[in-house]
Amino acid sequence: MSSDLIIDVTPSEIVIALQENKRLVELTREKSGAKFAVGDIYLGKVKKIMPSLNAAFIDVGYEKDAFLHYLDMGPQFATLNKFLRIVSSRKNKVTSISKVQSEPDINKEGRITDLLKVGQKILVQVAKEPISTKGPRLTSEISIAGRFMVLMPFSDKISISQKIKSNEEKSRLKKLIQSIKPRHYGVIVRTAAEGKKVADLDQELRGLVDKWETTFHKLRRAQTPSLVIGEIDRATALLRDIYTPNFNSIIINDQPVCDEISNYIGSIQADKKKIVKLYKGRRPIFEHYSVEKQIKASFGKTVSFKNGAYLIVEHTEAFHVIDVNSGNRAKTAGSQETNALEVNLAACDEVARQLRLRDMGGIIVIDFIDMHMQANRQKVYEHMKEVMANDRTKHNILPLSKFCLMQITRQRVRPEEIIETAEKCPTCNGSGKIMPTVLLVDDLDSKVNYILKDLNKKKLELRVHPYIAAYLTKGIKSQRNMWFFIHFKWVKVKPDNSLAFLEYHFFDENLEEIIL
Repeated sequence: MSSDLIIDVTPSEIVIALQENKRLVELTREKSGAKFAVGDIYLGKVKKIMPSLNAAFIDVGYEKDAFLHYLDMGPQFATLNKFLRIVSSRKNKVTSISKVQSEPDINKEGRITDLLKVGQKILVQVAKEPISTKGPRLTSEISIAGRFMVLMPFSDKISISQKIKSNEEKSRLKKLIQSIKPRHYGVIVRTAAEGKKVADLDQELRGLVDKWETTFHKLRRAQTPSLVIGEIDRATALLRDIYTPNFNSIIINDQPVCDEISNYIGSIQADKKKIVKLYKGRRPIFEHYSVEKQIKASFGKTVSFKNGAYLIVEHTEAFHVIDVNSGNRAKTAGSQETNALEVNLAACDEVARQLRLRDMGGIIVIDFIDMHMQANRQKVYEHMKEVMANDRTKHNILPLSKFCLMQITRQRVRPEEIIETAEKCPTCNGSGKIMPTVLLVDDLDSKVNYILKDLNKKKLELRVHPYIAAYLTKGIKSQRNMWFFIHFKWVKVKPDNSLAFLEYHFFDENLEEIIL
């Protein structure tokens, strides 16, 4: 299976599209300067303690206080708290946590009131990003992720990924990590470490330890709330988690981001650095690589997947519901049971893709087409487990009931990706009435004159439907040339297939939209 990563960088956000065999399977958006990402470590302050929930609300700088449950504080919380007191002291001379004496693990059935009090400083990590009306979900069991391993300060345990099947390899990695890790550090060995040499693992381990020990200096001067260690940007973090030698290409339309990712790939696998390419085309990068078309076809309430069959995707407050429909497949030859099995197996592929693409979390209920044979229901269950194996997010799949309902629980750590594919008419705003099309050019002319003359913009880009772009640029006496002769400034007319027929947008020299 070949994989391609296409990254669209704009002044306001970075959009990352992952394709497998040229098919869009993941879409991630990251706002520029976004905060409170999963993995960020903050110095917070206890704002409120809720004994009835055995939890506390922590001020980490978000508009709503973050939530920390007692069970998320981690067994080594007492040691972490002691470490925080020591390094926050001006007299602190500790340069390594190996010099901090470990405290006994906290009681699993204890109460949060025994450990925290209002106003207390606390070191926490974001486990779930803010979703809907909720603030971030926190943990005090600190971890720092790398490509081959996850570092766990204050723990001495070594865990090996269950996806590594060879017992010999598990034993080799455990002995190797045991020989190189410092005291009071635990390590979770990731699947990517399989077969790696000691030099590669030692280099990453040292880098993760150095990253953690930078907190010693930051905490001495830090005020609450403040960011202590920030997760790397979303594009590099995604690469860290999903990169495999099967990657064919990584294409970016921004030079600095391209250089950053190229250096990261070079540090992992020097000979693969050439797969990172800078896109210099005139068309939008997502349009050029057909990502925009796949987004329009893959989001929305109805999703077609094979020979007329389709899914209906509904979102409720409590859970997600996916209904499988055979469409015109019901008219094909063959028994009802055979057709139902074939459509349900194909639906499994599309459902697995939709869960990753929309990043749907919580409870998902899938209503498959009825099948009377238990053997067929078991086939669908086994196939769903197989196609969900590539999903990195934690999930649990239950067998089909006799009514052909399947339940899936999938961990939710970020807001779900929702893209409205049903377009509201940009020219009438849903009223059903538009200005006469003959006046479109007059309207554009008026706005171009205002932007170039009154706003005094040096450069102007006009994005329109390709048919309108062709009309504006055709011939020596084209409208674009007329604007140049009047203002002595070139208006760049850019065709965009994603726009409606009479829709248009203006952008300045920084590619920021001019709202009129």
